[in-house]
Amino acid sequence: MGDNKRTFTDVKNVILSAHEDSGPRDKVSFYNKWAEQYEEDVALLDYRAPGLATECIASHFQGDKGSAKVLDVACGTGLVSLKLKDRGFQCFSGVDGSDAMLELSRRTGLYQDLWQCLLGLEPLPVQPGGYICMTTRANVDNLQYKADLELLLEEMTRDRRLSRVSVTEVQDWERAVQDHETGYIPGVVYLYRKALAKHN
Repeated sequence: MGDNKRTFTDVKNVILSAHEDSGPRDKVSFYNKWAEQYEEDVALLDYRAPGLATECIASHFQGDKGSAKVLDVACGTGLVSLKLKDRGFQCFSGVDGSDAMLELSRRTGLYQDLWQCLLGLEPLPVQPGGYICMTTRANVDNLQYKADLELLLEEMTRDRRLSRVSVTEVQDWERAVQDHETGYIPGVVYLYRKALAKHN
């Protein structure tokens, strides 16, 4: 029998296909189709964001991990919350634009709440108290999304819905797939505190 395991080249082609359509709803459609293959593919990418986000939250947290609230933004299949659970955290809410990704997150049994939300196009369902964690790539092809995300975070900070805890830039985020890139691309982990009371 032939070996049907996916290769890095397979994953590279999948990622590059997502760059052909740049609109937010196009991205959602892409992730809906990719969801079932996602975890296998990001393992081939040596995708380090879940571990980096977990270390960031754990290093800044003081208190009872079991009762700490964590909002996992762009939660995908739940990789970050799974690692946080191993570190003693238990209270998770998740947000993602893809209903297929949310269904996979739901199957983990980790999340108390899950919401579908297109970041930047729909209000982020920030609940009072706890932490909010976001990650994104910081390579050239993702700079516009990164800028839009940071603008959203700045607005929510000015409105006192969030307060910044840390923004950590990482050089080795995941393996590069673009022809003009080599090695690993950079990324960013954003960690904020949610306001203790809702602001109108």
